[in-house]
Amino acid sequence: MSFVHLHVHTEYSLLDGFCRIDGLAKRVKELGQSAVAITDHGVMYGAIDFYRACKREGVKPIIGCEVYVAPHGRTLHQKVHEFDAESRHLVLLCRNEEGYRNLSYMVSQAFVEGFYIKPRVDMDLLRQHSGGLIALSACLAGEIPKQLMNGSYDRAKAVALELRDIFGEDSFYLELQDHGIKEQALVNQGLLKIHRETGIPLVCSNDCHYLAPEDAESHDILLCIQTGKLVEDENRMRYEPRNFYVRSTEEMERLFAAYPDAVANTEKIAAACNLEFTFGKYHLPQFAVPEGETAQTYIRRLCEEGFRERYKAPPEDYRRQLDYELDMIEKMGFTDYFLIVSDFVRYAKSQGIPVGPGRGSAAGSMVSYCLHITDIDPMKYGLYFERFLNPERVSMPDIDMDFGDTRRGEVVDYVRRKYGEDRVAQIVTFGTMAARGAIRDVGRVLNMPYAEVDAVAKQVPAALHITLADALRLSKPLKELYDEDPRVKKLIDTAQALEGMPRHASTHAAGVVITKNPVYTYVPLARNDESIVCQYSMVTLEELGLLKMDFLGLRNLTVLEDAVQMVKREDPDFSLADIPDDDQAVFDMLTAGKTSGVFQMESAGMTGVCVGLRPQSIEDLTAIVALYRPGPMDSIPRFIACKHDPSLVSYKHPALEPILSITYGCIVYQEQVIEIFRRLAGYSLGQADMVRRAMSKKKREQIERERQFFIYGDPERNIPGCIANGVPEDVAGAIYAEIDAFAEYAFNKAHAVCYAVVAYQTAWFKRYHPKEYMAALLTSVLDSTEKVSEYIGECKDMDIALLPPDVNHSYDSFTVEEGGIRFGLVAIKNIGRGFIQNMVRERRDNGPFTGFQDFCERMYDYDINKRAVENLIRAGAFDCFGAYRSQLVAVSDKLLDSIGESRRQNVEGQLDFFGMSSSTDQRRSVEMILPKMPEFAIEERMRQEREITGLYLSGHPMNAYRESARRAGAVHIGAVNADFAQEGGPTDFRDDQRITVAGIVAAYKTKPTRNGSLMAYATVEDDTGAIELLCFSRTLEKFGRQLKEGSAVLIRGKLSVRDEKPPQILCDEVYPLSGGGEAPPPERTPRTGVQVLEGKVLWLRVPSADHPVMAHINRVFAMFPGQTPARLVFTDTGKRLGTACLLSRSLVDELVEALGKENVVIQ
Repeated sequence: MSFVHLHVHTEYSLLDGFCRIDGLAKRVKELGQSAVAITDHGVMYGAIDFYRACKREGVKPIIGCEVYVAPHGRTLHQKVHEFDAESRHLVLLCRNEEGYRNLSYMVSQAFVEGFYIKPRVDMDLLRQHSGGLIALSACLAGEIPKQLMNGSYDRAKAVALELRDIFGEDSFYLELQDHGIKEQALVNQGLLKIHRETGIPLVCSNDCHYLAPEDAESHDILLCIQTGKLVEDENRMRYEPRNFYVRSTEEMERLFAAYPDAVANTEKIAAACNLEFTFGKYHLPQFAVPEGETAQTYIRRLCEEGFRERYKAPPEDYRRQLDYELDMIEKMGFTDYFLIVSDFVRYAKSQGIPVGPGRGSAAGSMVSYCLHITDIDPMKYGLYFERFLNPERVSMPDIDMDFGDTRRGEVVDYVRRKYGEDRVAQIVTFGTMAARGAIRDVGRVLNMPYAEVDAVAKQVPAALHITLADALRLSKPLKELYDEDPRVKKLIDTAQALEGMPRHASTHAAGVVITKNPVYTYVPLARNDESIVCQYSMVTLEELGLLKMDFLGLRNLTVLEDAVQMVKREDPDFSLADIPDDDQAVFDMLTAGKTSGVFQMESAGMTGVCVGLRPQSIEDLTAIVALYRPGPMDSIPRFIACKHDPSLVSYKHPALEPILSITYGCIVYQEQVIEIFRRLAGYSLGQADMVRRAMSKKKREQIERERQFFIYGDPERNIPGCIANGVPEDVAGAIYAEIDAFAEYAFNKAHAVCYAVVAYQTAWFKRYHPKEYMAALLTSVLDSTEKVSEYIGECKDMDIALLPPDVNHSYDSFTVEEGGIRFGLVAIKNIGRGFIQNMVRERRDNGPFTGFQDFCERMYDYDINKRAVENLIRAGAFDCFGAYRSQLVAVSDKLLDSIGESRRQNVEGQLDFFGMSSSTDQRRSVEMILPKMPEFAIEERMRQEREITGLYLSGHPMNAYRESARRAGAVHIGAVNADFAQEGGPTDFRDDQRITVAGIVAAYKTKPTRNGSLMAYATVEDDTGAIELLCFSRTLEKFGRQLKEGSAVLIRGKLSVRDEKPPQILCDEVYPLSGGGEAPPPERTPRTGVQVLEGKVLWLRVPSADHPVMAHINRVFAMFPGQTPARLVFTDTGKRLGTACLLSRSLVDELVEALGKENVVIQ
């Protein structure tokens, strides 16, 4: 007899199931079991991954779900909290495709209609959609076991009969479990009695939450992470005894020796479940074409119209390219796909929604260009259709679109309206437990001190997708801690066990699925907040043949559109499409490093590349976009050198020159790799793209096989090879080796061109319409105080004045006036766009407001409220009338009350029976009299502005303390944040570096720790940015009184960088700042008798980052901690590394001895 596990919770029973899907399939195979089911709690997230994993291992997959059943109906108006807070469990297994569709529908409805604490179905839903399903009565949380535990046998029996009636005599089973829990023994007796009285068959299961007994502890820690408890807590959720694992057949037979039929029925159920998924078959929605047209004739007509519009006198090969692409699209069955995309793009443009020029490889298609899906001419930039849609590898096209971020949702709404709400859904994505995060999670539930856990986590290198296994191999300090400290070993071992587990489900930022039939007929749905999402990930949806595309929101497109509309007020015929793409003044601006606010170019690293490269064309900008990434970044110095010195450019063979001359002899783009294969070895474009894909995915076996074909040819595929085309064997080998080395990093040129065009457009606007562009830019970043501060600073550098808010001049957004940029009122708290638009309409129709009282009188009927008026006062929007803000705050409430009373009297008068009264003269209330009182102090005004708008408008509180901060050696907070935000990582600062900053305490809160002490979180900001402080009890005891909101302080401490979060400072010292320029006390140091040298920066020239001398340098710096910035310049790459030190004579002597005097410079 065999046994099949029919009740199994995988990792997709989030933070509850610990059966990794791949491991589950392998474990079942090891146990000699022929099949296994997946029954996650309320979801089907892992169904397809589970199906594939089982198929790989030769194990039969059974798709199911342990659903939650609402006792009194699933809809919210039927819920009763006392009963519905704990929904009843029921296991459902799919017999066939009908069962899958029914289960998918019910799981979807449980989220869409029935979600209350959990996703819930009800008996009505089960009755209507029971076809093709087998039901098991579930664990102790099932309705029947609950009734039996409550002593309600008759009710339990009635429910069992009802479920048999719903699912059929051969499709409902009473589920026996035995985990050594006394309640289960009682329940099993009741189930056996029901079986004897009704004939309902029995089946046994183990409620599997982990694979093997040794996984019990890791699973327990996972539960603690889910519930926010500590392992040592007494009263918390546990799975005891620890036997909720995938048991062997022998164990299950021993446990249920008294019920042999229950064991046999597991195999019977498995034999009845025969669901197969079909992959690679497309389920595209049909596009409704005009009457008398087919999809094929319609796309050709649209392309013909677009071709004539795009190309005035095209060469003949352009026409051949269009026909070739259309034939290929039709042959591959993707005509409707292109029509669907073209339709919603046309809709967006017709509604004035900003649409990007293109994104990804779709820009390589002339059909996309002629359909106005993209605005990049593929022929002009040498882009390839085959990079987008490869005839050698039939797969769904992938057209992703950028829209203005504030209106992206309108396009998705249009698609929903056109194809139906039930045929459009967003896509789930999962946050997983990454290496550092897993260490922190585990450390918290093990109740290890925060500082210890933080120290361990920070030894994990900050590399993308790094695993703990890699970290132990790469990080010597981490390995030493692991080997020497048993507590750290347990921490890391447990974290390693949990690493990669899904932690939570969320909504993909851009992915949308459009289906021919309702989405739930293909995949189950879930609800994440307000979004309805497919329960399968993006890759799985593509494998199932569903139409998936990304609707991305790009802020810079909104900025450009807003700027265009402002320019159109003066020049109605202006069009972004008409600007020249070769304006030298624009490139000169970028070369000068004036890149703040320019798309893709404004980071410190990108600015440096612009200054070094001195771009002269969009092709140069394209190369910058492609090269400034980890990997190819190392080749930037060579690229720049070759651009400025043509004598450095060389080609291994003359045939490479027409391919690589545009990038000065360097391989930069994937398209260049494809063209080298085509021209030199005779590959077709499709064949060349297949090799390029293999190289990018590091498929070594295929790469080595293609090396021979590249050099010698492959007659089977009609590839002549390099030698046949006149390329010497050794040269061909060298070219292939270079391609192989760089193909992994080569970038999609089509995408780089698209973003280079947007970068150029933003730069052009900044150069020729700076006020309009900066106004639009400021509006776009109102949710980022740091970016607003940065761009306000840029405005000052450009001699553009920022004008204060004003009820007679401001609009909702930042706008342009003759004197500068006017502050937008939408930035003021409690002021909605509707109210602002009414205010603008009122002053346009009836003239400017003449005073505060006039404003209140005229705006009173537009649902004005006291808080909004007070915020306008405190933001300075009424300063134009000459009254003090303090005076207006004092009278505003009384004035509004007076106006309200006046309105009520007028209404009563108008209701006079004879209708003799007139409201015209009665509208005005009693004339306002301002009290005599002083204005708020400047510090108070600025504080209020910051509170109301998030910004300081009348100045900055730090203005009075700049000299004190400078004398104390404080660095700008914005510089720290910008350095860590660089794509290539920080160059001037580092984790654990001692640092001094100065600023205003913007926020402060304390929090008790688990050991009973107190810690504090504070936010300190200067005029360049803000940073969070962490202050532990020892610091608070000594310096806590200085951390008052609004106070100016000097902070000393260590930088702390956690994963992808902004840097924080672990605060050691806090001193009040003086407005007189005096510096606070110097930093305390335990050293005595140290000779400190004068100097602002220590510069070191080091051969390379991995040179043996680096180990000695690190030790020396560890011996001399301090505040003086130190910069290490690596001569092999030109990269810089920032740190800090105590600039002592001993330190310098050590470094001179190690590096040589010429490589140590103090400035």
